[in-house]
Amino acid sequence: MGISAQTLKIEELIPQRAPMVLVDTFEGIDATEVSHTRLTVRSENPFVEAGCLTECGVIEHMAQSAAARVGWNCREAGGDVPVGFIGAVSHFIAHRLPPVGSCLHTALRIVQQVGPVSLAELTVEVDGEPIAEGRLKIFLQV
Repeated sequence: MGISAQTLKIEELIPQRAPMVLVDTFEGIDATEVSHTRLTVRSENPFVEAGCLTECGVIEHMAQSAAARVGWNCREAGGDVPVGFIGAVSHFIAHRLPPVGSCLHTALRIVQQVGPVSLAELTVEVDGEPIAEGRLKIFLQV
């Protein structure tokens, strides 16, 4: 049956540590193979400027959403959580920057995977409205 997403702290799934943690919750992978994460934007977040999460902060949140998925899969298989790196960001569009207090819901779909390299497609929403989207190429240190 595996582990429950609700039983793990996010720090058990990603290598980042405070204050650089930009995912609050990993909600799991649904039947369509899309994973889901959440983040509430807080004023103490190092990527908050002028009351909003910056574009760099949104991209880092997306990357950590990918890391949480990898960490989840590794934990399910009984392995350790690897370190990953953003290799490329493409097709990134920020429709608007989320203000402090916003709850980001991010959906991630793996488009392609070859060995330690994955191409992920992500959509970030606030209250059901898309605020950002893009693709990340992620390299895992193996």
